Amino acid sequence: MQSLTNRVKEVERKPMSFMEKLYIPAIAKGMAITFSHIFKKKPTINYPEKTRPFSPVFRGLHVLNRDEEGRENCTACGLCAVACPAEAITMEAAERLPGEENLYREEKYAAKYEINMLRCIFCGLCEEACPKDAIYLSETFAPANYTRKGFIYGKEDLLIPDPKTQPEEYAKARGLKKI
Repeated sequence: MQSLTNRVKEVERKPMSFMEKLYIPAIAKGMAITFSHIFKKKPTINYPEKTRPFSPVFRGLHVLNRDEEGRENCTACGLCAVACPAEAITMEAAERLPGEENLYREEKYAAKYEINMLRCIFCGLCEEACPKDAIYLSETFAPANYTRKGFIYGKEDLLIPDPKTQPEEYAKARGLKKI
């Protein structure tokens, strides 16, 4: 059996030249790189004074939609929860009571609707699965928070403002210009 020292090849070490010993070319190259960065455009954006432009296909926070009359579009069918690969959406359905026709479009509605943003991967499958266009991903990104409970958004957090009682907030949430 061969010993380890016999199998290892020797590395040739040639002596350094005079210029290599001075390190001047290496220092000059490093200084050139440093000075080239001074004249480049800075990638930092002074948030919140300025915001970076997002792509038109950006997927941000979820929004539960309403129709023009202010009724909720969600019928609690559960397709968004089934389509979610991260299992971030939970919901409970309830029956509409007599006299609540102005609140909900259909006989069923989502009594409880929660999205855990710590699990959400912003894939958009919930948006595609919804047959009533009740949920969509807005152009707002998720804010920072210090507790886990702060990242679980309930129905009241996700629901878009009522267009009849809050027209300015509704237009802002939809991304529409003021009329």
